[in-house]
Order: sequence, then structure tokens, then C-alpha cells
Amino acid sequence: MSATAAADRARGRVGAVGPADPPELGPVPEVGPDGVPVAADAFLTHLAVEKGRSELTLRAYRQDLRRYAGFLARRGLDVDDVTEADVQAFVTELRSGELAAASVIRIAGTVRAWHRFRAAEGDSPSDPTSTVEVPRRPSALPRALSEADVGSLLDAVDSACRMPSGDAVADALALRDRALLELLYSSGIRVSEACGLGFGDLDVDSAFARVLGKRSKERLVPIGRPALAALADWLDRGRPVLLGSRAVDRDAADAVFLGQRGRRLGRQAAWEAIRRWAAAAGLRGEISPHVLRHSCATHLLDHGADIRTVQELLGHASVSTTQIYTRVATERLVQAYLDAHPRARVAGSASGRTADR
Repeated sequence: MSATAAADRARGRVGAVGPADPPELGPVPEVGPDGVPVAADAFLTHLAVEKGRSELTLRAYRQDLRRYAGFLARRGLDVDDVTEADVQAFVTELRSGELAAASVIRIAGTVRAWHRFRAAEGDSPSDPTSTVEVPRRPSALPRALSEADVGSLLDAVDSACRMPSGDAVADALALRDRALLELLYSSGIRVSEACGLGFGDLDVDSAFARVLGKRSKERLVPIGRPALAALADWLDRGRPVLLGSRAVDRDAADAVFLGQRGRRLGRQAAWEAIRRWAAAAGLRGEISPHVLRHSCATHLLDHGADIRTVQELLGHASVSTTQIYTRVATERLVQAYLDAHPRARVAGSASGRTADR
């Protein structure tokens, strides 16, 4: 009996008619109801409990791990069988798709972090990503508005507050947006931190706010006088209009910033408000809440603030993160010199006889 026939008999297929069964794949990663590998449960718990990652960040990790689990399943691989070549193939597949470069970097980073965690915890004998070339995020300089552009942005919303439209809700939203923009620029806080503010976090007398930053770290940030005045105006005249007489949940009752329906303001609604006022001010390009944060840091350094002070204000864990703003400030200084000094662009001999014309 031939080897093929013996194999067929062993599978109970002697005399069978029709196409052969597809080759059996190896074990695939066990996944939960959400499609995330069960083996990643400890990793996700570590991120949530020990690292203090937000639910939004954890959602992105789960999404990345679902994609990775699908790749492993197509290859018939369990997570314990993954090699460096498999991880490199996954990264290559990500790069060849239609994903944005930032998405490829994030997903690859998630996979690397998971394998490193497994190796550190003794769940895997080695880390298959240790020598894999994982794309890294380019060190792009953050965009900051000029002080004049910030002034135009704040003037646009301030004008709307000074000239009521007669629509109570629209006027209340303008008061809210002015308070939000002033606070973001004054204190350099993240939009998520602003949306999460409760009444117990504001100390108007001391002009400070307590914010809950990344990894659930608290810090105190100062509030400038224009921001304090805008907040007082919003809380006195605008917030009661949006809150109305409707029954609200406890979270909305404590929220400093509300959405149009009387609930706590969400990040997306805050982004849309800023884009709307940037358009009204005639500012070009994408103006996001983070641009105001970058502008706050850059302008502080422009006016002589110490980098450690800016680090504490922004809530950066490492001063190296804050140092990128010194590059922005330096580039702005160089450009101002080139634009203003009459001999900044002199070319030729040291005597300066030849100049650009």
C-alpha cells in the first residue's frame, strides 16, 4: 500500500470522492468574546491597574490585539509559537495595507509591548520582537500658534459673547467655549483634563485647578485672570441655560463644562467647538486642543519660563518630552532674527561686502 493510501485509510478516507480536505493549521490563539487573545488578559490588567492607562487607551490596545490575533489565526499560530520572522511578517503586512503611518506605529508598538510583558512575566521563554525592526514615530515638532493668532482666536469667541445673538442656547455655548479656550491656553491642560473637571477641582480664590492627567496622576495648574473671568461668566450665565430644568445624572451635576444637551462635555464636542472658532477667526490649518497646549508651552519658554516649570505645568513624566518645545522656541528665534536683522542673510566674505538682494 502506498504511503498516500495508508494516510487516506488512517483518516477514514479510502474510496472517498471529491476534493481533499485543506491542510490542517496549527493551534490558533484562544480569544475571548471580544476577539482579544485570552493570553493578553494579564497584560491589559497590568496596563489598567499598574500603569493607569485610560479606558480610551485600553480600547486602542484591544483593537490592536484583535488585529494581531486575526493574523496569527490565518497563519495557524498560537502566541507561544510566534517567531521573529512572524512578527516581521505582521509588520510588513501592516505597512503594505492602507493604514496611516501613525496606526502602523501604534499597532506594532502594542504587539511589542505585549511580547515584552510575556517574556518579563515568564509566560514566554523569549521576546520574538527583540530584534524586529518596528517603525518609530518621527520626531515632528509640535505646531504652535503665534501669540497674534491666539489673540485672534480668543477675540473671535469673545466678540460673540459681547454681542448676544438672542438665542439663549447659542449664547450659552459661546460663553462655554470662551471659558474652555481661555483655560486650555492659560493652563496648557489636555482637552480630556478640561472635560473631566468637577466643581471640587476649581479653587477660584487661589486661581488653581486640580486636574487628573495621564496614568491618573494629579497636578495643580494655575489659571490666568482672563480664564478666571471667562469661567465665572460661563458658570454664572451660561451653564444654567444648558443645564435647564431637566433631570441630570450626578456626573453632569458636578461637571464644569457641559454639552448642548446638559451632560458633561465630551472630547469630540470640545474639538468641534475649537475648530469652529478657529474658522471664525480665519486661522488656517488644523487647530486642535493640543495646538493650544503646544502654544501655551512655547509662549512660556519664549518669555523666559524655566523648562522644569513647564514640565510640571504640562504634567510630563520626563523633561525630555518637554525639551521638544525648546527646539520650537529656538527655531522661532532664528526665524525672527533672519526676518528682522538687516545683515542676517549677508553672504560672501567676512567683511560683508556681498549681500543677498
